[in-house]
Amino acid sequence: MLATLIQNDHAFDESVRAAHLLVILPKADKMAAKYQLPAEQVLNDLLQRQGTSVSKLAETSLSANLQNGSLYTWVMVDSSKSLFEQQTSLRKAVQLLLDEHPAEIHLAVYGEDVQKRHLAELAVYITWVNGAILPIRKQRKPDVKPLERIFLHGVTDATGFAAQRAQAEGNFLARGLTILPPNELTPKTYREQIRKLAASENWQYEEYELPRLRELGAGAFGAVAQGSFAEDAAIVHLRRTAEHGESGRSIALVGKGICFDTGGHNLKSARHMYGMHEDMNGSAVALGVLLAATRADLPINIDCWLAIAQNQIGPNAFKQNDVITSLNGMTIEIVHTDAEGRLVLADTLTLAAREKPDLIIDYATLTGSLITALGSRYSGVFTNRDYLAQSAVAVGRSSGERVCVFPMDSDYEADLESKIADIKQCTMESEADHILAACFLRHFVNDVPWLHMDLSAVRHRDGLGAVGTEVTGFGVTWSMHFLQEILKILQKRTSKPRAD
Repeated sequence: MLATLIQNDHAFDESVRAAHLLVILPKADKMAAKYQLPAEQVLNDLLQRQGTSVSKLAETSLSANLQNGSLYTWVMVDSSKSLFEQQTSLRKAVQLLLDEHPAEIHLAVYGEDVQKRHLAELAVYITWVNGAILPIRKQRKPDVKPLERIFLHGVTDATGFAAQRAQAEGNFLARGLTILPPNELTPKTYREQIRKLAASENWQYEEYELPRLRELGAGAFGAVAQGSFAEDAAIVHLRRTAEHGESGRSIALVGKGICFDTGGHNLKSARHMYGMHEDMNGSAVALGVLLAATRADLPINIDCWLAIAQNQIGPNAFKQNDVITSLNGMTIEIVHTDAEGRLVLADTLTLAAREKPDLIIDYATLTGSLITALGSRYSGVFTNRDYLAQSAVAVGRSSGERVCVFPMDSDYEADLESKIADIKQCTMESEADHILAACFLRHFVNDVPWLHMDLSAVRHRDGLGAVGTEVTGFGVTWSMHFLQEILKILQKRTSKPRAD
């Protein structure tokens, strides 16, 4: 549950008792002549003591305890820097107040009207995202309480910052699901949670359980699922119909939902198996995007396809050199059982493509080689359309969730040639595995416009951009901005044939 936002279009009045106040300014060399700031003398004394100028606030926020017991923090945001840098600066300033676990925080925004609007959007979103408390299972829970109220001074908005709230809700859902322990979030209990969420959000809910998938011929998904003792794996299909959307226009979201990944017969080491309950993060991000789009009332129909299973080891687990048949009829030679994500996605993408959406976006914690390539500050994207690649990078800059586009040239396909099947699942070498995985997935989208996000930024120590927790929920905010761009493209093509 996110904090309640209370808006006031007037500047902060120091007669208001604010135990925790964040003063947010646009970068400027001098401000005293322009703005009358809360506790300005305290700030000036602090700057003088440190022998620095007010411009220091654009590099590091400053805090002071007032005589009345209040904690004030001042920060300057430099609009010439990237949005990611602006988010990081504001998040660190907000965290100085959140560290005391207050019930309420006051945000005082200064600047010209356009500046104030921009700073308010950033500050409100960051405070919402970081003021909510993720699930915890300690018997003696730390004295941590969620933020209950945000008071915004200097800016009002009739929508109540609906877009920012929707993104925060979607991000929080993605992070909350991702950190749940694997004995709590099994394929069965995950599906139960999704069913309840679908009912509350008025989404259509459909399950493709294993007997049905076997009957359809979804051998790639079935190969991964067959190692689990409990036959609780399924592909879940959610459909959200926009009340005011363009008739016939739809986006498909596809998420990898491996609730735990042992590696199968190619068993992971203890070091690399630890944390594999987070291998369902792609599905959590897809769900978070669907929730955010619903709460923001985006005018587009959305189908969400979630590949929910576990990659376990057992007597029936699939093996190296097995040859399986996927839902689209392609035969696949199994090379490595720890490359299961691309298999469950293959059949799920096939189902999504059969509905002929205008665009498919899939999310997955798919390859370790992408983390080697990028680290955890960016995520990687791959696409079969140049215009999607260009939009993806631009949206990464404008949303603060940065992405890097990787190639998928046809000559990479030579590495996936099999002597016994239509295609190899992967190679034994890890070289360029993130590219080969995307090349593999491309075979299952039937030339529908498609973008694949490999979520290397799922977890980053000390937080990333707007988000202060190690699990970042990366992809939700990017997707909301990206969908807005896609809507513009679709609107331009309304009178033309569907996107090619």
